[in-house]
Amino acid sequence: MKSKRILGFLMSAALIMTLAGCGNGSVAGSNSNSSSSLANVKIDKPVTIQFWHAMTGPTEKELQKLADDFHKKNPNITVKLVAQGNYDTLSQKLMAAAKAKTSPVMAQAYSNWMTDYVDNDLIEDLTPYYNDSKVGMKDKDDIVKAFLDDNNFNNKLYGVPFNKSTEVLIYNKDYLDKVGSKVPETWDELKDAAKKTTTTINGKKVIGMGFENSVSGDLATYIKQAGGDYVTNDGQVKFNSAAGKNALQFLTDMLVNDKTARLAGEDQYISTPFGRGDVAMCIGSSAGVSYISDAVKGKFNWSTAVLPKDVNAASPFQGTNLVIFKGATTEQKLAAWDFEKFLASDAETTEWAEKTGYVPVRKSALDSTEWKSYIEKNPIQKAAGEQFDYGFTDSHAKGYTKLRTDVSTIFNDVLIGKKSVTDGLNNAETVAKQDLQK
Repeated sequence: MKSKRILGFLMSAALIMTLAGCGNGSVAGSNSNSSSSLANVKIDKPVTIQFWHAMTGPTEKELQKLADDFHKKNPNITVKLVAQGNYDTLSQKLMAAAKAKTSPVMAQAYSNWMTDYVDNDLIEDLTPYYNDSKVGMKDKDDIVKAFLDDNNFNNKLYGVPFNKSTEVLIYNKDYLDKVGSKVPETWDELKDAAKKTTTTINGKKVIGMGFENSVSGDLATYIKQAGGDYVTNDGQVKFNSAAGKNALQFLTDMLVNDKTARLAGEDQYISTPFGRGDVAMCIGSSAGVSYISDAVKGKFNWSTAVLPKDVNAASPFQGTNLVIFKGATTEQKLAAWDFEKFLASDAETTEWAEKTGYVPVRKSALDSTEWKSYIEKNPIQKAAGEQFDYGFTDSHAKGYTKLRTDVSTIFNDVLIGKKSVTDGLNNAETVAKQDLQK
């Protein structure tokens, strides 16, 4: 999910690919009718829309089920799902299709892709659709604010939130009970619990806390928790601050100075050492708890909790949105909008979340009988929804993806003890500003 490639990078690399899967429902740029009034559009004849996605396995199966359910309610609209493998492949094929003017009607897209789609006028501004008196989403304020913000570019909405997840604290309940620690709710409590569980438990050497190898790229979370900001949507670099120093020092203390935390390292994913009982706690994706369950295999009791906070509570939400390409006919655009509204409706977003491990995109879904029943049976999924009110998403600044990659390399040197916190922040700020100017 974190492996995203930005359209601007692909354009600069002059990517030339053969577009696969251009069947019924793909569109050409010359068919654009973006200025047509929605009030005059009717779907009174069969319409097929192509939906390019990166879902696989059970999630693809559930997506097909929802598309079939939609067709039953809207017999004139056929949604043709076209799987494009992983997200990198989807991004590449969308770029190739844009060059060839054979874009699908709709697709999944990360917001950093959308930054370039908007700049290159490739996707539809959905604000008129959201606000239309006839076909609009009258209850759009029920959508989680962070998810709407992820689709907001220059005060216009260019997508509908779809498969969303966040980070949660995952903990070995048996270990915490053994050392007399409660589930940590703050940074100080996390550091204390990590120190207490960095010991020998039941004959096994345990490290208190575990982080993914990519934690250096997640510094925005810790800076926001420390009361600061990372990079604003208009391209201001904010992380070299007191909050940035506190955040980077917090991680450095555990990983380098106190040695009460470790990275996934050669295990690649922190779920593996957690499942072995090598670490007492870790932070992972709410959509990936099934991997934790597979790794633990019933060897001990474990659960999830909201992320520990410092000055503020802050939780990063990630995942794709649904966009509509400008080359579609007005009928195809309206059909795609109807399908996107359907997927974001209360019942369907709840079903999607229950079947896939993602979170509902609506606040009201958390109060539904269906969701409460699901959480009662699957309590490990509760923590994700509890973080809606303080969720945030990545910056929309142009060049942000390259920036994040570049500064992550610098911050990683800090987290392995090769560079000081101050030098790391200063070096990263210089590189970040250069990336945003390109």
